Amino acid sequence: MGHRVWLVLFALLCIMPSVTHGADQPNVLMITVDDMNWDSVGAFGCPLKGITPNIDQLAAEGMRFEHAHVTIAICQPTRSVWMTGRYPHRNGALGFDPINREVPTLQESLRDAGYFNGILSKIEHLEPKEKFCWDFEGAMNDLGRGRVPEKYFELTKNFLAAADQAEKPFFLMANSNDPHRPFAGSAQEQGRRGKKNKKQARAPAYPESEPFCSPDEAIVPGFLPDLPDIRQELSEYFTSVHRADAITGAVLKALDESGHRDNTLVVFMSDHGMPLPFAKTNCYLNSTKTPLIVRWPGRISAGAVDDQHLVSGIDFMPTVLDALQLTLPPGMDGRSYLPILRGESQKDRDWVFTSINTLSSKKPFPMRAITTRTHGYIFNAWADGETVFKNESQNGLTFKAMQQAAQNDPEIAERVKLFQYRQPEELYNYEQDPAAREDLSEDNGKREILVDLRNQLETIMAETDDPQLENYRSYLKSVAE
Repeated sequence: MGHRVWLVLFALLCIMPSVTHGADQPNVLMITVDDMNWDSVGAFGCPLKGITPNIDQLAAEGMRFEHAHVTIAICQPTRSVWMTGRYPHRNGALGFDPINREVPTLQESLRDAGYFNGILSKIEHLEPKEKFCWDFEGAMNDLGRGRVPEKYFELTKNFLAAADQAEKPFFLMANSNDPHRPFAGSAQEQGRRGKKNKKQARAPAYPESEPFCSPDEAIVPGFLPDLPDIRQELSEYFTSVHRADAITGAVLKALDESGHRDNTLVVFMSDHGMPLPFAKTNCYLNSTKTPLIVRWPGRISAGAVDDQHLVSGIDFMPTVLDALQLTLPPGMDGRSYLPILRGESQKDRDWVFTSINTLSSKKPFPMRAITTRTHGYIFNAWADGETVFKNESQNGLTFKAMQQAAQNDPEIAERVKLFQYRQPEELYNYEQDPAAREDLSEDNGKREILVDLRNQLETIMAETDDPQLENYRSYLKSVAE
């Protein structure tokens, strides 16, 4: 009998540490990259050999989504959507704004469930800070301006050790500042290196990086013209993409070395498309499509690809809480795609609703869109023939090169005009025209599709009390008369 008692005690001693550390509770690691186009990743079709080996490996170990989108293609509001499961006009963060204090956050739910919350870089893009319950913070400047892989490895290890010390399961949001401007080796970056103001003096230098590809080797996306200065800027962008991949690998390496790999749900995505015209801060396919990858050893089949369902950034919070078997707070607009991760089919996953409100300049450029597997419909509430669109993507070389070339090239001149002025509605066949070059909104042969998507947009705007609803209904009435 005494021998059996000792066996039981020994078994309890073996079990107790894992229970204390929450080994039966899954951890969550969210890795985000800043301003990376979905097709800049090898696993999603980028032909540049070796551009993203770490992200490609993650895709080989988990599930890759072919039709994933963020809800709003701007840094701060898209992160607020992730962490609230609500559309921007329902969480308060229309642009670079804090969420409303009464809106529940993912971090609050995790804190209440005993999780240890951490964030690396982009801390200021989730406000008000007290709503996000960070137990551990790694500031951008402590991470080499959010661009040094070795520093991400070090701070990820420190976070994981702190979570172990606290004896809690963890949630870590590791945010790369690459490939956001200034691109690696760019004139913008060099100019910032030379600044002598007090703020810059306190900040670390941008890291030096060898160019990943030459301008001749750079891939020019279909929504941009092929011009020398654009190729130059894209070569710098792809160097930044490659560095973002190294950051991703550094974070994953730290996770592997911690011993938590097999019990950690890893989610990788970009916050939106590249910071160039017709991508970031818009509602085109290349604005919101994101290279979503989810890995969960033993629970998600390795190398799985979902090419049927449309999922959105608004679904992140409910999916995480569902995976952790935690109670979902009321009021979320998103819904869990955990069944898809299990290899099941999920109904009503054939469209996503995306939007733009105010930009970093605080200027309003309201847009609303419905995107399906095959088509995209956009309503530009601001387009009046006089208002000129201006956003961050016009910095650097690309838009200036387009304006210069427009003086002698009518086709490029039309692209510049479209970008700056738009029209109230646009319709594209993304299956045949992913670069959104041929607007079908006035094509009588596409009238049925146009009307269906208009109705879908009006319905979701009405269901969510969208402040642009009356503007949209007024527009629909004007075109019907």
